[in-house]
Amino acid sequence: MKFKCIYFILIPVVLSMTGIFISCENDLQKVKKITTHPNQPDETSEELHVIYTDSGYAQIEIFAKIAETYAEPKKITEFKDGLKVNFYNDDGDVASVLTSLYGQIDGVSGNITVRDSVKFLNVKQEKTLATEVLYWNKGGDSIYTNKPVVITSPDMVVSGVGAWTTRAFDTAQFYEPTAKIYLNK
Repeated sequence: MKFKCIYFILIPVVLSMTGIFISCENDLQKVKKITTHPNQPDETSEELHVIYTDSGYAQIEIFAKIAETYAEPKKITEFKDGLKVNFYNDDGDVASVLTSLYGQIDGVSGNITVRDSVKFLNVKQEKTLATEVLYWNKGGDSIYTNKPVVITSPDMVVSGVGAWTTRAFDTAQFYEPTAKIYLNK
């Protein structure tokens, strides 16, 4: 009798479990349509901190509050709500610091564009370049803009339209200088 009782319980349980496992199915295309949107990023990172090295030595360090990577229609990474880039010298010290409220990396070329309240600081010389847009050509290692620029150092203020420098910001060239003001100390 005990043996029959187990069958009465076991058979309905096995049939129910079989029905559950057979009836569950997910169509990946339907799931993708429901969960993705073409304007949404493929990847999102918060409080991003990346260090690029060469032969074990830090070259560039990037901080961003929000980073969004898109694969289509163009492979890019956008940095929203602030971006900070530290450029290191050969001694391993921070040589210059680039900050902005927005940045974008072209995923194919590696070139970087920064916009909105852009500041570029040479730490040792205490000089700051301020503009609205800077472009960093990673291959040629040049940083440039065609927008109005103001460079402030402890002893002078230089302004102009368009400028070029290196990532160390140890020298700068203006395309159209407009003023050079020496400060008395």
